[in-house]
Amino acid sequence: MAEPGPSADELRDILTIAARIPDHKKVVPFRFVVFEGEVRASFGKHLRDIFLKDNPDATPQQLEFEEDRFTRVPTVIATISYVKHEKNVPYWEQVLTAGACTYNLCLAANAYGYGTNWITEWYSYHPDINSLLKLQEGETIAGFVYIGTETEANPDRDRPNIDHITTYFT
Repeated sequence: MAEPGPSADELRDILTIAARIPDHKKVVPFRFVVFEGEVRASFGKHLRDIFLKDNPDATPQQLEFEEDRFTRVPTVIATISYVKHEKNVPYWEQVLTAGACTYNLCLAANAYGYGTNWITEWYSYHPDINSLLKLQEGETIAGFVYIGTETEANPDRDRPNIDHITTYFT
C-alpha cells in the first residue's frame, strides 16, 4: 500500500463508522490510537530498539524491517481493547465488541476505496509497546490496522468449506 491515505475528514468518518458496532449496554470497551506523518518513523525507532533488546543477534536487515513497519503505509490505527466492569457486561462480549470495531474499521476504510491489513505481530503483545502507548491496567491491543492505497491486488485466502463448519439445529 502507498500514499495517499485517508484525508482528515475521511479518517473521522472511518473511525465513526468503525465505532458503530454491537456494544452491550453501550460501554464502549475500545479506543483508537492513530499514527500518521512523521510519528510513524519515530514509533518505528522504538520498534527497532525494543526488537533489538529482545533479539541482540538481529541482523541489520531485520532491524530495518522493524523500524520501517509503520512507514510502509500512510495511516496505522491501533484499536485498544479494555473491559469495563461497572455495568456488569460479560468480559467476552466486550472483547468481541473491540474485535468487531477493528473489523468495521477495515470495512469502512475499504468502502472509502483504501486497502487495509489488520496486523497482530509481536509488538501487539509486548509490554514495552504497551508502556510506550500508555496502556492502562487491563488494556490490550486488539490490532493495528494499516490503511493506504492498494498498489497491487491482495491475494485471496483459502476459505473453509462451509458445509464442514455448518450444522442445523433440529
